[in-house]
Amino acid sequence: MPDMNTIVGSHDLLMITLDTLRYDVAKLEEENCPNLCGSGPWEKRHTPGSFTYAAHHAFFGGFMPTPANTDKASHVRLFHSRNTGLKTHPHTWLFDTPDIVSGFAAEGYRTICIGGVIFFTKKNPLAKVLPGYFQQSYWRMNFGVTNPKSTEHQVQHALKLLEQTAPDEKIFMFLNVSAIHGPNRYFVEGAKEDSVETQRAALRYVDEALGPLFEAMRKRARPAYCLAFSDHGTAYGEDGYQGHRLAHDVVWTVPYREFLV
Repeated sequence: MPDMNTIVGSHDLLMITLDTLRYDVAKLEEENCPNLCGSGPWEKRHTPGSFTYAAHHAFFGGFMPTPANTDKASHVRLFHSRNTGLKTHPHTWLFDTPDIVSGFAAEGYRTICIGGVIFFTKKNPLAKVLPGYFQQSYWRMNFGVTNPKSTEHQVQHALKLLEQTAPDEKIFMFLNVSAIHGPNRYFVEGAKEDSVETQRAALRYVDEALGPLFEAMRKRARPAYCLAFSDHGTAYGEDGYQGHRLAHDVVWTVPYREFLV
């Protein structure tokens, strides 16, 4: 694990949630995702929530997906709320605020959210909660699950925001990628329903679409540290289950990566 006390404050921070991406799908497409996996493989982890709303509350509280093993010593948190009374690792960055987003803001970061799925639309009070963590938050219809070019639109918007931000200003940018979430059948010609195969195709599309964002982050004044992971998986008929917001291994097991962009 890196020393997050040397990362926070010296690096731009990029958090990407690949909404609904299954771990098995991510592993099957590892070789076809040079942007997300060019520097290493996916790590198998367990999510703290079985659907978007619950999982993201945990993430913004500093509770990232945990290693999928029984060795508690390896479950070191990157971020932890200060003065909880719990023992923390020396490399864990401690924050004094209710959440990591406002904690980063207190460290001088501009906090930006580019939403994707319904919980980021800001169309009703519930859908304003998660974007409300951020100083700036954005959602457009073409960022959502029904648009087959949603990730491209999200990245284009992110690039515009980066152009408007001073190169030396610290940025925490969060991107909730909607394309992998259902419906994703339109990524495979002729597919009638979502499946492992259509999610694989969606992931390949997402990886390619993220390329310009990573390139733009590399051109900024400071290095960028990226957290890319899924908030939960989804069931495509396993043991009779469909969808998520349920307790099944394909939902709780997620891919996770940390890397320098």
